[in-house]
Amino acid sequence: MNLVLATHNPHKVEEFGAIVAATRPDLEVVGYDGPEPVEDGVTFAENALIKARTAVAHTGLPALADDSGIRVDVLGGAPGVFSAYWAGHRKDAAANLALLLDQLSDIADPHRAAQFVSTIALVLPSGVEHVVEGVWPGRLALAADGAGGFGYDPIFIPDGQPAGAERTVGRWSPEEKNAASHRARAFRALTPLLASV
Repeated sequence: MNLVLATHNPHKVEEFGAIVAATRPDLEVVGYDGPEPVEDGVTFAENALIKARTAVAHTGLPALADDSGIRVDVLGGAPGVFSAYWAGHRKDAAANLALLLDQLSDIADPHRAAQFVSTIALVLPSGVEHVVEGVWPGRLALAADGAGGFGYDPIFIPDGQPAGAERTVGRWSPEEKNAASHRARAFRALTPLLASV
């Protein structure tokens, strides 16, 4: 059965497809080709629901939508819901990353704590809605390192790595990231709810 992922971001479709396949191989995540809704919510949950509802209305299929970003403690939780637009409305990932590093240039450890957050909404054609959240704690590197992943991955160092062997997510394999990320954590919370699909 097809499950629409309400995004035009091919990286997210690939990542979600791998996560879903690991737990529900009978579900195939497909990309969304419909209109892009206005994400005018002020929380990750509000924006995820806006996207999932739009995808269901356009396709008639069950839809997942993820709204995610990075929260930096010393910035009061920013960029948060503005993560994709931190450097302006062009959604320029490299500019967003560069601006965040510049804003934190005078901040040393241990004050660089941050969390990746993923909120996933599942909306069914019947009108049933579920929202779950996954949080991946860590801190920000002083400079970008690694070409893997996307977005803020090259500056995010997840907690729980062996001392002296810490790596940014930009150095992780897709399999490592898909097993531990904020999306994987949110999806684990969502898995029992997929029985309704």
